[in-house]
Amino acid sequence: MSKKTLLNAKDIEIILHRLACQLIENHNDFSNTVLIGLQPRGSFLAKRLLSLLENEYQIKEIQLGSLDITFYRDDFRRREIPLEANTTEIDFLVEDKKVVFIDDVLFSGRSVRAALTAIQSYGRPKNVELLVLIDRRFSRDLPIQPNYRGRQVDAINEEKVLVTWKETHKKDAVYIEIT
Repeated sequence: MSKKTLLNAKDIEIILHRLACQLIENHNDFSNTVLIGLQPRGSFLAKRLLSLLENEYQIKEIQLGSLDITFYRDDFRRREIPLEANTTEIDFLVEDKKVVFIDDVLFSGRSVRAALTAIQSYGRPKNVELLVLIDRRFSRDLPIQPNYRGRQVDAINEEKVLVTWKETHKKDAVYIEIT
């Protein structure tokens, strides 16, 4: 098994600033917009973007939540190893709000489909957008596309995209792992 670096920490920092600016362009002061990180890995990206928006771009009072989609997945009972649930932390209503789902890698689209189902428990959003750090464009099982993407990757199915964050792995990086 070999690993190839796709993005280093500096590349990720530049991409995060670009994504933050794109969000500002489309949502201005975020008064009617909420950010929701898809658990577990999208939450790291969502928190990082929130920090940038608040500290670098001086946008305050952005609502951030995290959504666990474990029990909404269509492969929930099909795996040999049981899926472990994460926590959902949404302490606001999404009724008539613009919701931005945030995840690290868009692969088949099944996680996003599960998130669309799960978010209905918190109200009916005005609209839903998707922000991803990595878009694996040739891997889709469902017709789901991101509104915001950090980098588009043409990885074949045997290749795995790994995102590491300094909060959990001591450094920010994106790798393609070839098995």
